Order: sequence, then structure tokens, then C-alpha cells
Amino acid sequence: MDQIGLNYIDFTIIVLYLVGIIWYGIRKGKRESSEDYFLAGRNMIWPIVGISLFAANIGSNTLIGLASDAYQTNVAVYNYEWMAAVVLVFFAIFFLPFYLKSKVYTMPEFIERRFDSRSRYLFSAVTIIGNVIIDTASGLYAGNLILKIVFPGVPSWVIISLLALAAAAYTIPGGLSSVVHTEVIQAMLLLLGSMVLTYFCFKEVGGWNGMIDSLNAMRDAGDMSKTPEEILSLVKPADDPQLPWTGLLLGVPLLGFYFWANNQFMVQRVLSAKDLNHGRWGALFAGLLKLPVLFFMVLPGVVAIVLFSDLDVSFLNYQVEINGTQTTCTSLNDCPNMTYPVLIYKLLPTGLLGLVIAGLLAAMSSSISATLNSASTLITMDFVSKINRNITNRGLVRSGQIATMVLVVLAAVWSPMVETVASSLWEYLQLVLGYISPPIVAVFMVGLFYKRANGNGAFYSLILGYLLSISFILLKINNIAPEITNIHFLLQVPSLFIICVLLNILISHLGAPPAPEKVAQMTWNRNIFRQETRELAGLPWYQNYRILAIILLLITALIVVWFW
Repeated sequence: MDQIGLNYIDFTIIVLYLVGIIWYGIRKGKRESSEDYFLAGRNMIWPIVGISLFAANIGSNTLIGLASDAYQTNVAVYNYEWMAAVVLVFFAIFFLPFYLKSKVYTMPEFIERRFDSRSRYLFSAVTIIGNVIIDTASGLYAGNLILKIVFPGVPSWVIISLLALAAAAYTIPGGLSSVVHTEVIQAMLLLLGSMVLTYFCFKEVGGWNGMIDSLNAMRDAGDMSKTPEEILSLVKPADDPQLPWTGLLLGVPLLGFYFWANNQFMVQRVLSAKDLNHGRWGALFAGLLKLPVLFFMVLPGVVAIVLFSDLDVSFLNYQVEINGTQTTCTSLNDCPNMTYPVLIYKLLPTGLLGLVIAGLLAAMSSSISATLNSASTLITMDFVSKINRNITNRGLVRSGQIATMVLVVLAAVWSPMVETVASSLWEYLQLVLGYISPPIVAVFMVGLFYKRANGNGAFYSLILGYLLSISFILLKINNIAPEITNIHFLLQVPSLFIICVLLNILISHLGAPPAPEKVAQMTWNRNIFRQETRELAGLPWYQNYRILAIILLLITALIVVWFW
């Protein structure tokens, strides 16, 4: 295949989707008040909360990132996905009740109530920057990867700009209600497209046994050194360069805690739940939806090893930097980010190709709209409302819309930097997250479980933690102290977390304890557990979130043991 193109049927499907989803998003928008615009009126039921969480997480950046990392590191990348189910159980038990009872709009607002305004503004600023450079920019970058193949003559900045405008078209006028309702449609389309691709992958390779036989044949021929058992194993040796078991045990959960329990653009969906039960059920439902990702989004990347490891992909016209020189990519080993695009363009027939690309665009727009809305919420509620305390609800909504416009422009400008920071999209996502998350997770953990922690401990541990993160980055860029900077980043994450926890505790003890009334309703204790036990006693098992959480953990354990 020397050239790639889309049939008019594919184009029709994609265009109809884009027009339809923008129309639907605007129609479902709520903007009468700030609570309507930023939290969808706090009236979402659990299926929508769960699907919205899943859709916001599985954007096109994650979809492409999972396939590319599966091609490079095999199914080990799935460890990030099943760990999400474990983290969401912890989130539903400990964090969520405090978030919903406090009636906050943002996570930084919650930090202010537990500590003080200094930590709120610092955390808010870091989160806004993270939303732009991690989530929104990587989503636009992923969308560009897909469409650049079809339109090689169109500059990347044009494609990125059009994608950004499409995602912002319904986010700006409709707010979170538009975002959440469109995410439900997008998640369904995304799952359907992923299942279709998985079917064609295994059809092409001859099913599961065909994949195993092909991997064995490649090993026997000397084309690779790993056995199928090693390729399909989740738990890797401690010296594994991609995901050592020590990093899985110590680093991956901390990244998950930040992403699912402290990150505004994810937690904002749960804040929109109509009550605590719907919030908890929705969070657990999202954890359940993460489990099939192994089969629909990770294994196709493994199949690509069999089908396309020797494919000349120069027809993609995709440029990569090799030894400091921009070179046309000739194999997936040089440009693993193209694994998913190659799979869909090589395997899917007309019509289904358009459907899957529409699913990718759906994933991209849902993730981008999620981050845009959450970042605009932070700017409006954490900064604008404090600067202008007399601003009306209408003014808050207008501020949020303007902030969204500014953020989408910044993300589009930053998007081309993704490929210069890391070798793959997934590596970019995890590396940046690894330096941002530890100080924040430490503040939330200490604040929730340690009553003696005070405002000074939180603020200065954040400051010192981010100074350490910046120092790590500078040392790594300049190749200084490689014995430290070359430690796997998943082991750097827990080290930085422990340092921040100790700093928080130490600095807190150097000052006065917080007022008892300030922490009474903001820290966990056993009485909360006992009271909750009494409340759950009269519920049937399918409404008791503890039983549902145990079922979710058991299913997760079965999958992990199967692919151990």
C-alpha cells in the first residue's frame, strides 16, 4: 500500500459525527448559573458519572499511547489501567465523601479548607499548567497523528487548530453538562471502534493461538528475544527498563492517586453526582470499564508486533528525530506512536475505517473538552472570583468561556512539543505526570489522615517538592549526576512522595496545630467508618458500594493473576 486515503463513505461518517456531536453538546449545555456551567447542576446519575470518567480518561492520546507502548513494552502498559480500579476503590472509600460534603467546585478549594489559601493558589496554578501541557496538548497531538496520514500536505498547525476548535465548539457555550453528555456518546463509539479493530486484528493473525504461534515463530527465527509468555506478562523483573515490578508496586499507584483522586478534570465529574451513593457507584463503574481495556486497546499493539514489525512505513511520510536529524520514519520501531494509525488504516475496510476514526476523534474531543472545562473552572473559581468578589453568576460563566478560549490556544501552541520531550506519547504522559503528582498526592494524603498537619506544612512541602522536581528535570537534561537521574522514574515518584510527606509532617510540627474545628470535618477517622456501616446495613447488596468494591477488586485480581 503506497498511499492512504479515505473513501467518501468514511468522510461522510466522520463529518456527520463532528456536526452531530457539536449540535448535541450545545443542546445539552447548561449555563444559567455557575453551578450549572461548571458542575452540571450537581445532578448526574451514576452511569453517566462512570462513563464520563472513563471517556475523559481514554482520550485519543491514551488510545494511541497504549497501542504504541504495547508494541514496545508489550502488555505491561496495562498495569496503569487495572491499577486505576484499585485506586478508584480507595477514592470512593476515603476521598469522595469529603469532596461531596464540602460542596466545593475545585480540588484547590478543598485544599484551602483543609489548609490555607497559599496552597490553594499554588496547586491551582500547577493543575492548570498540567491540564494544558499533559492532557489537552497530548490529545491534540494524537489527533494530528491520525489525520496527518490522510492529509500529508496540510501543515500540522492547521490540523491541530481545527481539532481544537471542534472540541471547544460545544465546551465553551455549554460547560460541564455539554461535556458529560457528549462523553457518554463518545465513550460508546470509542468502545465500539476498539472492539471492531480488535476483531480484525485477531482475524488477521488467526486468533489467539495464531498470535502465540506467530510470536513463537518470530522468536525461533531470531526476530525477537522474548517468549510469548514474557510478552503477555504484566509483572516484569526489577531490572526491566520500562516497568519494573518495584515501580508497579510503588510508583504506579501514586500516579493513579493524583490522576483519579486529586486531579480536577477527573474529580470534577464525580463532583457533579447528585449524591454520595451515585458518586461512589459512578467511580466504581469507571473502574470496571477500565478492565476490558487490555483486550480492546492493549492487545492490538501486541498483534502489531506480528503483523507490522517488518513493515516499511515510509509511505506514512511521518518525520522523527534520529540522532539529531529529522528523518522519514521507516519502521514502527522508529515511530511507535504510529502503531494505532497503521493498524486501523491497514486492517479496516471502508465504512468501518470512518467509524473508528470518528471514535478516535470522539476520544480526543472528550478528553480535551474535559480538561478545558476543568482548567477554566480553576481559573474562574480560584482566581477570577477572588479578584472580583462582586462578580455575578453570569460573569463567572463568561469568565469560564473566555478562559476556555485562551487555554485551547495555549494547548494548540504547545502540542508540537510532545514529540521533542519523549520518544513516545505514553512516555511523555507518564514522565510529566511523574514530576507533577508526588507533592500534590503527599499533601492530600497527609491532610486526610493526619490532623496535626497545618498550612505551613502543606505550602512549603509543595514548594520544596516542586523545586526538587525541577532540579531532577534540569539534572537529567544536562546529564548531571546520572546515578540519580537514571533511576527509573517510577522509583523517583515514591522517593519524591516520601520526601514531601516527611517535609509536611516536620514543618507542621515546627508550628502551631490547626484549629480542631478546622480539621474535624476534613480528616478521616474510625467513627466515620462506623456511622457509614450503620447507613449501609439496610441496603441491598447491589447498592452497597463496599460489596461492589470487593467484587471489582476480585475481578481485577483474576485478570492480573491470569496475565501474571
